[in-house]
Amino acid sequence: MAHSWKHALVTGGSSGIGRAIALALAGEGMAVTICGRRREELQQVAAEHPSVHAQVADITDEQSVAELYSMAESARGPFDVVVANAGIVATAPAHKVKLEDWKRIIDVNLTGSFLTVQPALEGMIARRAGRIVFIASIVGLRGAAYVAPYVASKHGVVGLMKALATELVTTGVTVNAICPAYVETEMLERGVRRVMEKTGRSEDEARRSFTESNPNKRLIKPEEVAATAQWLISDAAISVTGQAIAIAGGE
Repeated sequence: MAHSWKHALVTGGSSGIGRAIALALAGEGMAVTICGRRREELQQVAAEHPSVHAQVADITDEQSVAELYSMAESARGPFDVVVANAGIVATAPAHKVKLEDWKRIIDVNLTGSFLTVQPALEGMIARRAGRIVFIASIVGLRGAAYVAPYVASKHGVVGLMKALATELVTTGVTVNAICPAYVETEMLERGVRRVMEKTGRSEDEARRSFTESNPNKRLIKPEEVAATAQWLISDAAISVTGQAIAIAGGE
């Protein structure tokens, strides 16, 4: 990484893709603040690298995000890089989706992504440098059954990315989204268990249903997503902005 970025924020940093990105950026010499709601799991990730710092925050709460920024930036300087990764999913046929579930998923995945990056924008524009990376999903580029709120929220994240990229195109700040298919994470493990409970399939059968959904018939590793984030943050990608990059095994 040629650019001397000093401080990154990674939301949803306690597991999966967030953990992989945080450790990758810390390995490049950056201070990385990870946030989430589960203190113990955040601290476990922070213990893996001395440059990773854990802070509990709720990305759906504007005041909580303001406190996160205030504490982290006063300790380690302004955020040069923001990775909006936190997200949740729930499955149900569209006609059975409860309004409270719809609101919760939109609140975390879409509104939370906006609240995550908004406080960084003014400073990045003033410094004429910065990197914003949204972790969206391949379903932010197409449809999928039984996850209507999730699909809608991830389409929203891709739209938000495009809006910000257009707005910031002359400022030196790039804005992109990574759209993975099924990734080998704790979220996927919960999906496997849901399939087992609802269909009576074995664990191997349930896992195969996810693996087979990726055209190349393998699950993506979190480190593959992290490597793409590293590239987007690097000077090699200085002219890459407004892009939704699919990591989806050929979909």
